Amino acid sequence: MKILVLNSGSSSIKFKLYDKEVPVITGLIGKIGEHSSQIVMKDLVNNKEKTSDVPVPNHKAGVKVINEFLGETGIVKSLQELDGCGHRVVHGGKNITKHCIIDREVLKEVRRVSVIAPLHNPANLVGIQAVIEAAPELPNVAVFDTAFHSSMPDYAYMYALPYEFYEEEGIRKYGFHGTSHSYVSKKAAEFLGIEYSKFNAITAHLGNGASVCAIENGKSIDTSMGLTPLEGLMMGTRCGDMDPAIIPHLVRITHLTAEELDVIMNKKSGLLGICGKNDLRDVESLIKEGNKKAELALNMYTYRILKYIGSYFTILPRTDALIFTAGVGENSHNIRKKVCDKLAHLGFELDDGLSQGTSGKITVVSKANSKQKILVVPTDEELEIAITTQNLIK
Repeated sequence: MKILVLNSGSSSIKFKLYDKEVPVITGLIGKIGEHSSQIVMKDLVNNKEKTSDVPVPNHKAGVKVINEFLGETGIVKSLQELDGCGHRVVHGGKNITKHCIIDREVLKEVRRVSVIAPLHNPANLVGIQAVIEAAPELPNVAVFDTAFHSSMPDYAYMYALPYEFYEEEGIRKYGFHGTSHSYVSKKAAEFLGIEYSKFNAITAHLGNGASVCAIENGKSIDTSMGLTPLEGLMMGTRCGDMDPAIIPHLVRITHLTAEELDVIMNKKSGLLGICGKNDLRDVESLIKEGNKKAELALNMYTYRILKYIGSYFTILPRTDALIFTAGVGENSHNIRKKVCDKLAHLGFELDDGLSQGTSGKITVVSKANSKQKILVVPTDEELEIAITTQNLIK
């Protein structure tokens, strides 16, 4: 089956075409709507690449660019020849708890919950509509970041607010990065030879956005992100957990609006807010130069990760693996070491040599005599979306 995976952002479209779960075309259209867009598309079968900076005015035009490139490769003539298209959709809200084939009701619900995912859902919808217009007969599937976490028990996802906020407005923890947590936990269980329905793990998806998930018997039972992706860990530009009373306090003393504070908490906080850099590599470079704010930022960052892993360790009856994934989780031995050194008393003992030698494949990085296994598992959210799409349209 040939499945196109689309991840539509507010000004970008990231895409990948799979043939029998093998990637054959990949690409990114960035700076959509700007004077000069960035187009990079690769034909992995014929080893050809096409780049361009011609303006792409909107997502509809972006899908047209993708359609034309598909025809140029000869792998398929157009979108109409595909078996399906899987779309990453960040928020399914209270009513959509499973990945599903897209119809009018699904679109309506995704649009309705955009109020709690204003940075993501509207952009996801624009991408979906562009594909529907370009290929009306093509089956489209919505793969939700929140779906994997729908198995959380009510005592884990509820906030201690008046209950009517949950009933009337859907205010609760939803969790995100679900496709990543699902993918790496299944891969780890397979790698360790443990039946997934009996697999317990703590997964740490650490990138510019970051979250930790507790998995029991192959199901999410808690995760660090909440109603939105802002809750939980300290991230590249997001503040993560804080006293909620800070918000009305800042409104009173600075006269900032709710919208302005939302921007500050999501885009100007985290590592960036503490030391001026949101890329961990830049933070570590500043530390080498003796920058104390960068050192503080890194210590705050790893401390939050440590606290969440420790808390999830206590709620699981058994932990088969601690899994590090995503950009930082997969590539930073320093972060793994700073976290795991503080977890040694719980049985997590990192092997420095193994941890420094990871190479883009599943790797056990714990010592041979470690009571708890530590793994690095490269994530592949696009492949997870492709597999999910393929299974649904069958």
